Amino acid sequence: MTKRDGDLVHVGQDGWLFLTGGTNAVLRQYRPSLAGAWRLRRWRRLIERRTARAAGLGIRHLHVVVPEKLSIYDHKLDGLRLDPARAPARRLGALMARSSAAGAWIDLVGPLRAAREADPPLYRRTDTHWSPEGCLLCFHAIMRALGAVPPPDLAGRPSACHESVLDLGMKLDPSPRESVRFFEFRRDAARVQANALVETFEAEGRLMDLHVGANVVYRNENPAADPRTLVLFGDSCAHFDTFFLTGLLAESFREVHFVWSSSLDWDYVARVRPHLLLVEMAERFLARLPDDRFDLDAFARARLAAPRGSDARV
Repeated sequence: MTKRDGDLVHVGQDGWLFLTGGTNAVLRQYRPSLAGAWRLRRWRRLIERRTARAAGLGIRHLHVVVPEKLSIYDHKLDGLRLDPARAPARRLGALMARSSAAGAWIDLVGPLRAAREADPPLYRRTDTHWSPEGCLLCFHAIMRALGAVPPPDLAGRPSACHESVLDLGMKLDPSPRESVRFFEFRRDAARVQANALVETFEAEGRLMDLHVGANVVYRNENPAADPRTLVLFGDSCAHFDTFFLTGLLAESFREVHFVWSSSLDWDYVARVRPHLLLVEMAERFLARLPDDRFDLDAFARARLAAPRGSDARV
């Protein structure tokens, strides 16, 4: 088995694949550096500013980082030297513990590492993403932090398995296939709004090509749903569809807005005036600090006018 993309992917034990390179230089983030330490301190200040600004609008803000597989399954690395204690999420969590916004931080490293011997696994072996089981585990931690009670039957919702080549597997030759399970968590929530970007890509059958700028709104009229409105800025671990975190939250709250971006659009937040503002991001994206000047509508217009293939993940 050979790598198509050099040092982008590490092949570990038992077919486990790990993202180590790419535009975010993932493995480098686990190594000591002054620049990395200062960047995490800037992240702490950003989370503090977000928390204060949200509080000024009467909104509670929380921040969650989805750990890389490197941070959880380091016992599967098979020869790759890495100190999991230097995981960016763990170091930022330590900084947040001493922060004025300590209550905004939701730790997922601890729960995932405590359950990493679970079967089924918490991450997909040949993919960068968590599995439905890993997502469910962390969803419960998030709900506790939000002071909310999840529906009791989510793990029993309909699911289907199929074999596929996933995002890390396609970097190898030959590409390994993995049997993956997808849940349809949505039952009570209905999608009541989607921006032109989602609707256009949907009509053209290109939803798999859509990332930054996607915006959807779900409404849940179940009387048992938490009556609060939640705005979620996130990425592919949340997704605008309902098979990951967005779907779980949509089944739990009266109204959920999802925006695919790590930078916040404060005008959007001010218009919606949610009770809760949740930011979710993959750990590797801590390599870049957002400026929070995101204009969702302007970005969507520009994306629709751009040539095909020019979309970027945030």
